[in-house]
Amino acid sequence: MRIGEVVKQDMCRDEAAVANPDAACRSRGFLRSGCYNGSGRLMRQGGSAMVQSANSDTEKKILAILKVLNEAGEPLGSITIARELRRYGLNLSERAVRYHLRIMDERGYTQPGGRDGRSITPLGMEELQIALAPDQVGFILERLELMAFETTFDPAKRTGLLPINTSIFTEAKFKKALSAMRSTFKAGLCVSHLVAVGYEGERLGNVVVPKGKVGFATVCSVVVNGALLKAGVPVESRFGGVLELRGGRPRRFTAIINYAGTSLDPSEQYIRSRMTSVGEAAKTGDGRILANFRELPAPSRARVEETISRLGEAGIKGVYALGQAGEPVCQIALGMNRIGMVLLGGLNPVAAAVEAGIDVDNFSESGLIEFERLVSYWDL
Repeated sequence: MRIGEVVKQDMCRDEAAVANPDAACRSRGFLRSGCYNGSGRLMRQGGSAMVQSANSDTEKKILAILKVLNEAGEPLGSITIARELRRYGLNLSERAVRYHLRIMDERGYTQPGGRDGRSITPLGMEELQIALAPDQVGFILERLELMAFETTFDPAKRTGLLPINTSIFTEAKFKKALSAMRSTFKAGLCVSHLVAVGYEGERLGNVVVPKGKVGFATVCSVVVNGALLKAGVPVESRFGGVLELRGGRPRRFTAIINYAGTSLDPSEQYIRSRMTSVGEAAKTGDGRILANFRELPAPSRARVEETISRLGEAGIKGVYALGQAGEPVCQIALGMNRIGMVLLGGLNPVAAAVEAGIDVDNFSESGLIEFERLVSYWDL
């Protein structure tokens, strides 16, 4: 469903429903669908409520509000939400927005935050992601390309913006997580030893650190795309995968998700599915790590090597393998005038922490950060 395709024929009905929202909820079919428990609380059953009610005008409005709250990254009031909704061609009054916010509160998609404001909850973000999935096939590829374009990092001057991944840990587990990452940083199975830490209310990229949590930012492999783009080298981002190591050397990809065919970041999926053994790979040289595959024009190889060298001098060493013209790289076939490049996954250290039993919420490609904010992992 596309936000801009919001149906407006139920506007009057929604405005009238403000006076009796409980009856309105029942009339929406929540009792019949089993989502309403009769006590004023909406119960999540299986799957996405918005996917199950994809043709409901109310669901489209809720989806639009969730998108506004998610993009804002901070609590918003009904006046601001109503104004932002107009960007999607949806005109709702403040009363109508408040009515829909009540439904969203009941479902657990939103929560009070600040003076008369609402913020999106983790459940709300999950619902938004599920509901938008059909329209977001290829979204990851678009995001990679956009972040590469927005990267302004200059390796020579050590200034500018570069892309990051953000991971959220509980305060109680953060030191343990850092300890679990140690071997991964020591083995160099990361894009960079440079990281950033954020505490409650601070922002890392587009992510605001919640109460009682600590944010941990790692450099994203897209920084290589951005540097090559600035050097005039076109980069084709093909897939994110799980790379098998033997004796400390890359062998083959054991799992692949093409960027053009997914709405979810591959690394997040692999970590969630416990498909890695980064900690073991860092300690013994044998295991499975997160890696990404890029294709480049063969004539650009000398310029690519020069760019990689400059990044390395600035502490960014995400390139794990660079092939020759037309030769397979990690058993991935290439065209005659193409070369393959394997980049280390920026979330490898975090994967090692998850393998050690530490819970984390990951936000890959979570935005950009000034290079000056980064510090060495070894100084934490």
